Order: sequence, then structure tokens, then C-alpha cells
Amino acid sequence: MPAGAGVAFPEIGGRRSTTATGKAILAEAAGAVDRELESRIRASANWRADYMAIMRELTAASADGRRSLGIARAGLTAMRTRLTVERDGRVVSLDDGLEAFEPSFSLGTGEICGTARPLRELRVPYRGEELEGEALSAQLRRWTEAGVVERSFADAARRVAEHPEWLSVPGHCVALVGAGAAIGPLAPLSAWGADVIALDLPEPEIWQRIAHVAGGGAGRLRVPLAVDRTAGVDLLRLLPETRAWLANASSGAELVLGMHAYADGGDHIRVTGAFDALATDVLNRSPSSTLSFLATPTDAYIVPADVVARSRAAYRRRGIRRALQAPAKALSGDRLYAAAYRDEVPLADALVKQQGPNYAIAKRLQRWRGIVTHAAGGRVSFNVAPSTWTRSVTKNRILAAAYAGAHHFGVEIFEPATTRVLMAALLVHDLHRPPAPTEDPERLFSDGAAHGGLWTAAYEPRSVLGTAALVGLPRALFAPRGLTPERGASV
Repeated sequence: MPAGAGVAFPEIGGRRSTTATGKAILAEAAGAVDRELESRIRASANWRADYMAIMRELTAASADGRRSLGIARAGLTAMRTRLTVERDGRVVSLDDGLEAFEPSFSLGTGEICGTARPLRELRVPYRGEELEGEALSAQLRRWTEAGVVERSFADAARRVAEHPEWLSVPGHCVALVGAGAAIGPLAPLSAWGADVIALDLPEPEIWQRIAHVAGGGAGRLRVPLAVDRTAGVDLLRLLPETRAWLANASSGAELVLGMHAYADGGDHIRVTGAFDALATDVLNRSPSSTLSFLATPTDAYIVPADVVARSRAAYRRRGIRRALQAPAKALSGDRLYAAAYRDEVPLADALVKQQGPNYAIAKRLQRWRGIVTHAAGGRVSFNVAPSTWTRSVTKNRILAAAYAGAHHFGVEIFEPATTRVLMAALLVHDLHRPPAPTEDPERLFSDGAAHGGLWTAAYEPRSVLGTAALVGLPRALFAPRGLTPERGASV
């Protein structure tokens, strides 16, 4: 095994500072369009207190398509030049990491073929039922009318239901980085008979679950094997080995490379950087490949005008709640029960402080990769997934309580089984439509979004987070904690 940290934060003043590197990446991204914002980012003395306002401003600057692309390009360049690859006593930039190091050994390949018959229709598990056909169409209509999903999302899901021959994504090989993620598409794709490559950490619990899913499915699953035949690979430490193995395993098919990995703290940025290097290599070798991501709903987005209009109409219809909320609004300086859209920029701000700056930066880096790839004519599937009851999110008790109370404010939290199938269906849809050029890169995220109601709700989410947590606390404390164990859903 090669020695060293692999993909890492650089040493600055004798220590590896995620804050210093994260600030520098955002500052250089902002500097492409706004020097004053760049200066304020660099001058921030309390990053955990400042980062959400910075992310909001950076999003607002992206409302212009050319500025959005400029930010994305500069941000990715900053990430790739600042992160390092360290192994065997050498340190190079992430940008040079794949060319600087040869694989130390060759990964083997394990294969699991499912024994079930492939599902030939789109079935969505929801509240104890399996929705298909007219029942699924009716639920999609209810979600659309309630503002839980965008109409384009419902239309895409219906299109997939009408074309069950799409489900197995014939001619494609889908490689999943973070294959064990709770809301990743492994289980639906396996059930539909797809050809899947699974990449995840070499941890027995993860691979027991993956093997169980694949064996009970109808497709083919291939996995990397270490010299001792242990399944899995640490992408951070074995980036050159993973690159070589993936190129061999995916030859002969159109590759779809999906990012579903999650890690705590700065490791999320590291694994996002490793994925980006792998994705860049894949696209250089095979420009027709597709990159796939799930976007988190707890972020800031430029949204369509009709989303803003719907939210503002809901705020005007508060009725008796307006009077009941007035004292709290006044005492808090309008920080509680605030309207979601209070200026001219159509910006949905659902950033959550509890998730931290590293999470926000990692997810923004993924968005920038999608924007840059799409602008270059590449194929990208990048869909906003709804807030979901995954352990990686709800291990924070405040968020768990807020999720439990979210329905009081027009937001629906989904079960992992529902999100998995819906978002896998959106991936299938995206693989069967040609790339659509657009002068507005931010539409990559707003088209087909399933935001759960966060964008169309009357209130800015943070302004009611505490109230939602308070009313949801009993359910969060006493409801069964049977959440799906996982290494990290990406939302």
C-alpha cells in the first residue's frame, strides 16, 4: 500500500487548516466576478458565523449566466491547485495527482449477478404502498400541487413510467462512488437489471449491505478487490489505482459516474476533490460519459420566477397566523417567520448552520463541476433531492427535531426508500434525453427539482427552524429511530 495521506489539505504554517483552504477556494471563485466579495471572504475572522452569508452572496452573483460559469471555473481551479496528493514522500497538487503517480498495484474485480427477475415498471414505495401507474401519476400531481416538487420533476418521472424499457439503462455502465449511500440509486438500478460498478470504502458492514442488495436484484455488480480480496477501495489514498481499475472495468459501455459519497468535516471536501479528479480523467478519455450528482435541498439556489410567486402568495395567505407571529417577528428583528424572498434576486436560501462550512463548500464544488461540464457540452444529471430521513443528517438532534416538525410549514421529509427510487428514475430520465444547451447554468439545478417544499414555503427555512424543532421535538425523541444505517447520503 502506498504511504501518505493521499488527497489532502495542504500544510499551512505547520497545520492542515480546512478553514484556510475553504476560504481561499471561495475567495478565488468570488474574485472571478466580484473583487469586493473576495476581499470580505479573505478578511472573515469568524468563518462559522460568516460562511452562510458568503454562500448566499456567491449564489446571488450566479444569477447571471456568464458570472455563474466564471465562478464555477475559478472555484474548481482553486480547489484543484490547493488540494494536494501526498504519497510515498512526494507532494503534488490535485491537478497533477493522477499524472504524477503510477498505480502501486492492480485492483482485482469481484462480480455479483442478481438472481431476481428485473422489474419492468416504475414502482415507488410511499407510506406503506407501492405506487405505480395511475396511483403514481396521481401522487406526482399531489406533490406538484402542494409545491413539494417542480412540475418538470413530475413530468420526468411520468416519462420514465411510460418507458419501462429505459429502467435498466441499456448500453450504460453506472459507476457509483459512495455506492452504499442511503439514497443512492444502487437498489433501484439493481432491481431494474442495470450494469453497476460499486465504489465504496473497504468496510465489511458497507459491503455486506451492498452484496445483499445486488444479490437480491436483477443486474450485474462489479466491485474492486484489494490484493487480499477485500472488497472496496479508499479513493482518497488510492486514486491512481482506482483510475486504472475503473478504466478497465467500464470499457465497452457508456460510463455514468455518480457522486454519492459523504464524509464528516473536511473529509467531504477531500472526497469531492478526489471524485473531481476522477471525473476529469473519465471525461478526457471518453467525452460522451455522463456525470451524475444529487444536490442537497439545504443550500442556496437561483430559482424560477413562478417558485418565488408561489412562496410570496403563501406568505400573504397566513391569515390568523400573521397576528400570532407578529410579536415574535418584532422581538427578533424580523429574524423569525421571515418571508422567504425579500429582495429582487430569486434566491431560495435553505442553508443550515448545523451542517457546517465544509459540507456547504463540498456541495458547491460538486455544483461547479456540473456547471463547467454542462457548459462544455458534456452530459450531466444533477437533480435536487428532497430532505430525507437519513442518519447522516438526523444524527444532529436539532435537525432531527426540525425534520419532525417540518410538515407544519409545508415541507415534506421523505423516507430513504422513496427518495432512492424517485432520484434513480430522474437519472434514468436524464440518460435518455440529449443535453439541452442553456445560457443559464443554474437551471441545471432548478429543472427537475424535488426540494420537498423548501423553495415554495412561505418562510425562509432558517427563520422557522427553531419553531419546527420545538414542535417536532416529541416525535424526534420518542419515535422509533429505525433510520437506515449508511456511510452517507449526499443530501
